[in-house]
Amino acid sequence: MRYGNFPSMDVIKIHLLPFSILFIAFVLVYFIAGLYEKHTLLFKNRLPSTLLNVQLINALIGIAFFYFLPFFSIAPRFFLFIYLVLSLILMSLWRMLLAPRMGPKRTQRALLIGDTDEAKELYKEINNNSRYHFDFIGIIRPSSDHKQTLKSVSDFILEKKVSIIIVDTRYSHLIDVIPNLYKFAISGILFFDVSKMYEDIFNKVPLSLVGQTWFIENMSSVAPKFVYDSLKRVFDIIVSSILGLFSLIIYPFVILAIKIEDRGVVFSYQDRIGQYNKIIRIMKFRTMTVANDNGKWGSVENRVTRVGSFLRKTRIDEFPQLWNVLRGDISLIGPRPEFPDPVKEYAEQIPYYNIRHTIKPGLSGWAQIYHERHPHHGLDMEETRNKLSYDLYYIKHRSFILDLKTALRTLKVLITFVGR
Repeated sequence: MRYGNFPSMDVIKIHLLPFSILFIAFVLVYFIAGLYEKHTLLFKNRLPSTLLNVQLINALIGIAFFYFLPFFSIAPRFFLFIYLVLSLILMSLWRMLLAPRMGPKRTQRALLIGDTDEAKELYKEINNNSRYHFDFIGIIRPSSDHKQTLKSVSDFILEKKVSIIIVDTRYSHLIDVIPNLYKFAISGILFFDVSKMYEDIFNKVPLSLVGQTWFIENMSSVAPKFVYDSLKRVFDIIVSSILGLFSLIIYPFVILAIKIEDRGVVFSYQDRIGQYNKIIRIMKFRTMTVANDNGKWGSVENRVTRVGSFLRKTRIDEFPQLWNVLRGDISLIGPRPEFPDPVKEYAEQIPYYNIRHTIKPGLSGWAQIYHERHPHHGLDMEETRNKLSYDLYYIKHRSFILDLKTALRTLKVLITFVGR
């Protein structure tokens, strides 16, 4: 397209290495942006803006690569422009028009047996998203009369020719029903558990299903993992040391800006709840008029300063916490450490809330990158329950791969100035 004919081998060779490097960088940007993850309804609604944003970032990467790294003899301005525009058009066509039509046809009919909020959320997601290979054609809400429930299920299966049944196995009214459903499994009907499917789709644990049985079944996830924990600690020390030393470069500028604005103290020290409910003290750059209110919101008039607003948006205020990582108070990846007073309230009103304190808290975490409405300087039971569902998912599935994925997605939060 650039030259109007097929390029010679010499032209291909001089472009091959630099663009191979760029393609790897572009794929990494797509991964960080979430383009290789499950496309739920929420993600699909954001797909056009996401594609445009990642191409703008890739344009900046391409410009910087060729104009600021003098390793290659080419500076393909027009070629780079053609590539970025053409790839944006092709990706948009593929992801928004072609791919949804090329997926498996919805030939299978499914029945949902359950009545929790998560079951209803799952029902809505499946039936309104074309990426799944089946449709719910009905939902049965179990009653206390298990014989009536069993009759309703049996009649529905026979009349509607159901091939998949997704059942809430923890629902109390189904205890006597589930054993009688085995005969349908023998006839070829597939059974899935609501909680496992919910986790796979939404990347969080449905809290309505978290109880004593869930805790016992997942004791191994909550228990320490010696090899994983040891290697993660080594990784924390190495990365926090490197990033901590590099961050020292901007300390003088931050300190100067804070002092110029109001001549107040530079650092804010806050007590938080760490692993095993132990009190830890984390250090941040001061972003509010009162440095050390320690989460006592409302007791004094306290507001975010102009410098503090910038530090929060860029996450620079978090840099001193790298020294907390180095000390071992927190990890790079883990649940967010909360103030003691809110934790006390949450633990009293949200069942199993303290499970999140069985592992070391983190500078960034699964909930920070997926849960968008974090309670911030105030109590919010509903949003904290939602955030806990992500924390429990991380605790249950924590691994080096999940930590790496969280770290890469954190880059998106840092670049786009979103989240808290």
